[in-house]
Amino acid sequence: MAQIELRHICKTFTVSLRPEGRMSMLRGAFVRRKKVIKALDDISFTIDTGELVGYIGPNGAGKSTTVKIMSGILTPDSGYCRIMNRIPWQERVAHVARIGVVFGQRTQLWWDLPVQDSFDLLKDIYSIPFTSYKHRLHELATALDISALLTTPVRQLSLGQRMRCELAAALLHSPRILFLDEPTIGIDAVSKLALREILKRENRENGVTMILTTHDMDDVETLCSRVMVIGHGRLLYDGKLHRLKADYAPWRSIRAILTEPVTPFHIEGAERIKAEGNVWTVLFNPDIIPAHIMVERLARALPLRDLVIGEQNIDEIIAKMYQEMCL
Repeated sequence: MAQIELRHICKTFTVSLRPEGRMSMLRGAFVRRKKVIKALDDISFTIDTGELVGYIGPNGAGKSTTVKIMSGILTPDSGYCRIMNRIPWQERVAHVARIGVVFGQRTQLWWDLPVQDSFDLLKDIYSIPFTSYKHRLHELATALDISALLTTPVRQLSLGQRMRCELAAALLHSPRILFLDEPTIGIDAVSKLALREILKRENRENGVTMILTTHDMDDVETLCSRVMVIGHGRLLYDGKLHRLKADYAPWRSIRAILTEPVTPFHIEGAERIKAEGNVWTVLFNPDIIPAHIMVERLARALPLRDLVIGEQNIDEIIAKMYQEMCL
């Protein structure tokens, strides 16, 4: 039986539109125009125990709304959602006792208190036995390198330090499911690596099911074999990461920085070339021409100062998928 099951979930929000023009404020006081935004449009998927799934898409696609429904914060307009045999928004207290949630832009720690005090309060909220709490806290503090931060008020932490503490707080009560909404956004490389390692360990050793929403494809490649792609509130893809890349993102990009501007010209093997001043962006298919050969050709043809090889932007992938679905 699936641990997480969503069937035909829909969710809309109504927002007020601000009138335009010179008298907009006066007109807005008497007339309110409304707009209905469809955040989720018939979303269905299942996730089995122990899976670590990447849930990706551009801003406003519906990722956070899905997470909030699964964590019991929001109630959908229609559809079926059952997680660990419970309906999240109807059995909220029992549900939250078995899940952990990390929101990259919001904190569950008390801002003016030392981190240790926040953890102690969470111990009481989740009724964690004292012995289990001390063992678990030591384990997490060691893995996330936050032992020296426990006496520091949360407001004095850097973003990377705070996110490591946020993850420890979400894992203190040993949840069976962990929802991660942009947990690595804006944090430093050291903290990002620490978060990835503890997530892999919790998933591998304790069988914690995880859903990770992110814009960082490095997070997805490091942690997830399965990805779900959402765009405009619709589920566009659900499958293996390597298949997504093969089908929708076969190209790689080389960002070449030149010593001087050069008028674009054709280079064998390049699918597309874009020049902006002394920076060229060259797209190519690595299945047709290996990256090292393309680099050699650029080095022979251009006055190179530096170059970086990357992948297609996730927003470009989503745009392509959505365009194909609407044809």
